[in-house]
Amino acid sequence: MRNYKDDMPTLQAWLAEIFPIENKLTERDVLLASRLGLVELIQSGVTTFADMYFHPQSTAEAVLEAGIRASISVTLFGGLEENKQRVYDREKLLRPYIDRSEGRIQIDCAPHAIYTCPKETYQFAHSWTKDHQAILHTHLSETQLEVQDCIRETGKTPLEYLLDIGALQDVKSLLAHCVHLTDSEADALHDLDSSLVHNPSSNCKLSSGIAPISTYIQKGVTVALGTDGASSNNNLNMVEEMHIASLLGKVHATTHQKLHPYDVLRMATADGAKALGLQQKIGMLKAGMEADILLVDIHKSHLTPLNDPFSALVYATQASDVDTLICQGRVLMEGRRLMTLDQDQIIKDVQKSWADVQQR
Repeated sequence: MRNYKDDMPTLQAWLAEIFPIENKLTERDVLLASRLGLVELIQSGVTTFADMYFHPQSTAEAVLEAGIRASISVTLFGGLEENKQRVYDREKLLRPYIDRSEGRIQIDCAPHAIYTCPKETYQFAHSWTKDHQAILHTHLSETQLEVQDCIRETGKTPLEYLLDIGALQDVKSLLAHCVHLTDSEADALHDLDSSLVHNPSSNCKLSSGIAPISTYIQKGVTVALGTDGASSNNNLNMVEEMHIASLLGKVHATTHQKLHPYDVLRMATADGAKALGLQQKIGMLKAGMEADILLVDIHKSHLTPLNDPFSALVYATQASDVDTLICQGRVLMEGRRLMTLDQDQIIKDVQKSWADVQQR
């Protein structure tokens, strides 16, 4: 749903437009959209991503085709019993793809948010995640309204509420956004196995605010970089995301808190790997790690003179400068030519799919 219902007055108003369309999507719609998203990720140098969405088996099928790596979450909405069945059904559907992925696909659990899932759903997600040694992936403190509503209804902030119901203790968690955390909440995260996912473009586009990322990092919190979805960004361009994160990281920061290019690059690589529990496999080039490599063409006017390569990567590089991408030793793109996906056919398929969705 890229470029659809943009600039709504609030996140809630936007979701009210998006959710009814999402309810119309079929497995094939999600398969085609996943292929399109993977084209964009590969073209901007991404080998690994985390996703929560409907029909996760369709995303897994696209991942196998593309040769990329993924943490695919079963997304939970609503009450306990329906979600128990949903996890059971989706786990069975995902298992064949996981078995064929050579370790490139992991299954996690994603209660969407505190305003779409009750306490019992979060507690079930926590139990399932702990039993499967998986990751609990959720949206948290994305907007001030979310925080205010939670305080009014529970007397606690969203993070305090999740801790109070035991949803984050003793499991690895991936917390998307976290734009509006207090200092004490950031301190609490340091003592949990929780990582934040900073989505700066989405937070700006939806008027959610600017997360104080430099403060979180100084407190020892692991912060990974994300794009959020194509409907809220509106692209999946990780190179652009690094640039925006670096600029926004300086807006409210004091001089000694400024995000430096190396910090942002680490968010997009090593700390992203750590957030997914993959730091022993990917995130840097080291002997014994899997061969995830991207090559950037530096013979460009906007990269000359190069001087500081970290500054060049974060402040000046474009996604179109990514020349070659290798995941787990397999070449996915070389000389800007996709080796595993047919971009032209995918675009045609998605255009037809979207036209069909609008007629349903």
